[in-house]
Amino acid sequence: MPVSQSLRHAASDLAIWRQTLHAMPELLYEVHDTAAFVAQKLREFGCDEVVTGIGRTGVVGIAHGSAPGRTIALRADMDALPIVEESGVPYASVRAGAMHACGHDGHMTMLLGAARELCAARRFAGTVVFVFQPAEEGGAGARAMIEDGLLERFAIDEVYGMHNLPGLPVGQFAMRPGPIMAATDEFCVKLHGRGGHAAIPHQTLDPILAGSALVQALQQIVSRNTDPLDSLVVSVTQFHAGFAHNVIPESASVSGTVRSLMTATRDFAWARIREIADGIAMAHGLTAENIYSPNYPVTVNDFAKAAFCGDVAAELVGEAAVNRAVAPLMGGEDFSFMLEQRPGAFVFIGNGPSAGLHHPRYDFADAALPFGAAYWVALTQKALPLPA
Repeated sequence: MPVSQSLRHAASDLAIWRQTLHAMPELLYEVHDTAAFVAQKLREFGCDEVVTGIGRTGVVGIAHGSAPGRTIALRADMDALPIVEESGVPYASVRAGAMHACGHDGHMTMLLGAARELCAARRFAGTVVFVFQPAEEGGAGARAMIEDGLLERFAIDEVYGMHNLPGLPVGQFAMRPGPIMAATDEFCVKLHGRGGHAAIPHQTLDPILAGSALVQALQQIVSRNTDPLDSLVVSVTQFHAGFAHNVIPESASVSGTVRSLMTATRDFAWARIREIADGIAMAHGLTAENIYSPNYPVTVNDFAKAAFCGDVAAELVGEAAVNRAVAPLMGGEDFSFMLEQRPGAFVFIGNGPSAGLHHPRYDFADAALPFGAAYWVALTQKALPLPA
């Protein structure tokens, strides 16, 4: 099932759309211009229905096949990142402080290309729902669309997502059954002591000393409390305390992130953070205020659907260009909320030797666009086959 001639011929259109979107990045839910662009394209392509405002600024396009059948959803994210672009490309961001540094411009374009092809041919049985989601970058836009009735309103049976992967060659795909991306939780420990003059530390309860011990002790969760074969990251990324050279402050805060691939590990990590923080605070005569903020859950692929996606990709580009057992990434993805509600799978598409995701010199590879669009078309036709 090679890339269709129509999609190969559409490569220049796809590049124009992608570069247009790249130049107009918008953040989180404030993707009004982007959503308008997407909605207009879906209407031009002949979608049977185009709905806006799902999950605040999400866009949904509906296309019915030439025979009845099940309903699947294909999802792309729309938002950019608060990064100053340094790519130097002629279509660089014209909006100060915002940049498509994660390839969501490419994700939208690949799904738009598939929407045009599928709406034109209708060679599938059932319904395909094109989901364009806001606020993937920390805003949980997928959850917002679910809470707004996305899955029930459009009677979605299965969900599929895709993300570009720098370092994976263009024209290649990667996926795995089970956990493919990590849960991304946040913690903050506020240590409350007694401040005073730095020249008389014995009259204080020093939260900086306790905080320093806490930073060291938290590293032992991974190295000494967790099975080495069970993926876990505990990273302290912030330490805030003090305001003058000669003053021991009243309090200090230690914050960071926890990444895990299993629910039990996720729960264990928070329990240990709390126990360690309370113990160190007590040993120093302080009190600890522990705040844990669950963020995106683990992105878990359905085993059968991951195998199915591998088959689709292999028919498209050949088995040698498909990695069916890619190592999980410890980054997070809010498509996980959709996979908690419906069976489906999340896959990676090669972006070649680009700068890394979230890097100011990153750019999506236009050469990957026909492959991604063709994958979506092939997946739809294979998931919703016409009767013989």
